[in-house]
Amino acid sequence: QVQLVESGGGLVQAGGSLRLSCTTSGGTFRGYAIGWFRQAPGKEREFVASITSSFGTTYYADSVKGRFTISRDDAKNTVYLHVSSLNLEDTAVYYCAADITYGLGGYYSRSYDYWGQGTQVTVSS
Repeated sequence: QVQLVESGGGLVQAGGSLRLSCTTSGGTFRGYAIGWFRQAPGKEREFVASITSSFGTTYYADSVKGRFTISRDDAKNTVYLHVSSLNLEDTAVYYCAADITYGLGGYYSRSYDYWGQGTQVTVSS
């Protein structure tokens, strides 16, 4: 059983930054792709960023390109999402998810096998 735990969320002013962490346990972390998704109140969950297992190829939603950076530390079984230049539209619960089947991840939530419980990011004006 794979477990994912997000941390690092909080309240931040517009223009600020945070570093979100997704730490996993169980299985072989270096074989997983990890994705970050977010869900704002009243909206559907949307893709934010992902990183593959091999080569660490990264993908980003257009809305966060240039502001968010995803990275992984296989020694710590952790993926980070550095979020910067935050605006009010970034307020959401941020979830990480693991694709342990193919290690590719990608844009679609159905590609992921396990999900964390989420961490709240609130951006204030």
